[in-house]
Amino acid sequence: MEIETLAWLRTTEGARLLVLAAEAWEEHAGDPVRVAAVVRRAEPDAERAAAATTQAQLRAKAVGKFGDSAHRMFFTPDALEQATRARVAEHRAARVAAAVPGGSVVDLGCGIGGDLLAFARAGLVAAGVDRDPVRAEMARANLEALGLAGAVHTGDATTVDVSGFDAAFADPARRGGRGRVFDVEGWTPPWPWVLDLLTRRALVKVAPGIGHDLVPAGAEAEWVSDRGEVKEAVLWSPRLATTDRRATVIGERGLATLTDEDAPPPGDPAAEVRPVGAFLYEPDGAVIRAGLVTAVAAGVGGGLVDEHIAYVTSDASFRTPFARGYRVVEHLPYREKQLRSALHERGIGRLTIKKRGVQVVPEELRKRLSLRGDNEATLVLTRAAGQGTALLVEPF
Repeated sequence: MEIETLAWLRTTEGARLLVLAAEAWEEHAGDPVRVAAVVRRAEPDAERAAAATTQAQLRAKAVGKFGDSAHRMFFTPDALEQATRARVAEHRAARVAAAVPGGSVVDLGCGIGGDLLAFARAGLVAAGVDRDPVRAEMARANLEALGLAGAVHTGDATTVDVSGFDAAFADPARRGGRGRVFDVEGWTPPWPWVLDLLTRRALVKVAPGIGHDLVPAGAEAEWVSDRGEVKEAVLWSPRLATTDRRATVIGERGLATLTDEDAPPPGDPAAEVRPVGAFLYEPDGAVIRAGLVTAVAAGVGGGLVDEHIAYVTSDASFRTPFARGYRVVEHLPYREKQLRSALHERGIGRLTIKKRGVQVVPEELRKRLSLRGDNEATLVLTRAAGQGTALLVEPF
């Protein structure tokens, strides 16, 4: 989209076309061809009509990240894909606001302003910088559309003097022409710039798979999941850090957090391997990434199934936001032929297969098991104390 087209969409006439496109999108169940036809009848300019149709499609898609606010925002396909979910951004912004109440924050590479909106909503004086003129203009438009204060500048974020702000935030691009870039040296801005930024009061969003060995001394690494899906890791500079490692879990009922201070010391029963008990717990992905599985074991009064496997077992039933719990119904044979017979004997025709630490492709195994019967079950295939183990479980 050209800046001139975006400017027109923000006029009264453009706003009416966006409403028409949204109504057509809903009426025609998201059929882009039929929606485009409706919009073209109302607006003969092909570029304006195409932009309105695209915005209707992107706004509908963006509801999952931004809620109802998405219906008033502007997006590009790539920027929407890269944008942080509002609930995750709001958590991050709340932490910054707690560290610098009423202070200022600069978003270095703000895109269409998803994080900028969260900072502004948290009561911070928010400013954004992006070198893409269209994205920068969209960030301005989104602040205005949602009635939030903030300033956006078009330029190179790496040249910004952040000393005038109370905090700085960056989300380096981790995609190239061939897809995701896993090597930190290939990020934009590059890793040395990130490390320099973290010597100040700053926070940087990084890939969830970042190695613990890359976390600078004194910095805090926080892994965040939303509804069971790990969304990001954030490095908090020593001037903002409150611990070394943190796992934050955002669920339907709110937010919970674990830190390395919750992990038991070596030699504690929760940090040791023990036989599979009456209950099995599958830690949240953020907990696993943060290396805090033993903290979950301590919380449920249990121990580890295997020193290399992220399953926890206990003889007690607990509800915890940091793991999904299962009641262990029985141990089944691990060998495939005997396992098939056991499942047939129990009349299991629908089977959910969960696996960890074993070379199994659930879809292929399910076919080979030739399941039949009216019962439904969940099977966990893993290692317990180094041995292959099959557990029939019931989630609770």
